[in-house]
Amino acid sequence: MLYTVKDVAELAKVTIKTLYHYQKIGLLLPCKVSEAGYRLYGVAELERLQQILFYRELDFSLEEIKPLLEDGNNRGGILAAQKELLLVRKLRLELLIQTIDISMNCETKGEKMKPTDMFQGFQNEDEWKSALAEQDDYLKKTYNYDLIDSSPIEAKEMNESALEALHFMNGVADALRTGKKVNSAEVQTLIQTHIAFLNAHGHEVNRASFAAQTRFFLQDDFHCSMLESQQIGLAYYLCLAAESHLQTT
Repeated sequence: MLYTVKDVAELAKVTIKTLYHYQKIGLLLPCKVSEAGYRLYGVAELERLQQILFYRELDFSLEEIKPLLEDGNNRGGILAAQKELLLVRKLRLELLIQTIDISMNCETKGEKMKPTDMFQGFQNEDEWKSALAEQDDYLKKTYNYDLIDSSPIEAKEMNESALEALHFMNGVADALRTGKKVNSAEVQTLIQTHIAFLNAHGHEVNRASFAAQTRFFLQDDFHCSMLESQQIGLAYYLCLAAESHLQTT
């Protein structure tokens, strides 16, 4: 079955102008154009649009989305990566909603909320400094690099980035445990999505710099131990996976 631009706009709840723009930049092309000049879309195009809209919900730019969808045969891997990113946001929102519920309950009962409960989900700058203190101290002594003072700590961004990093490393560790090859579609999609997330949140990262970072993690005792404590062989596996990603076109 084929769908017109109007049909697709109504199904996906986007504007016709948006679909024309996606076509113009090569992000979503119709599968054919009728003799009357109507742009027509099939199921494959609807699936691609769904993936585009998931990424848009995650605040990815159109420029960042396009390379993420280059592997058209890996829809399952792309959806799995998108689910992980959405779960990151869901976890944080659930904690914030829980804090709101407790606040409303205290207000209804005329009770004062415990100060320690008021800001659950809003991990603040001081808490992040405390959490990063050990790593910061190591980097200062070993590399004369000040992690905390190198850039301002934005708690909201740090919270979401930390959750995404956790899901990313859990995904890589799971791939290692289940025997997936470093160049498998699942592992490569995990890395591609992680790099895109970092760029979408203000960090300039490309394949080469990410591979260099994983080499550093492998060679540096402190960071290698952090990875190995999560899963034996994880530092080496991540480095090989990043090198494989560097070689992909």
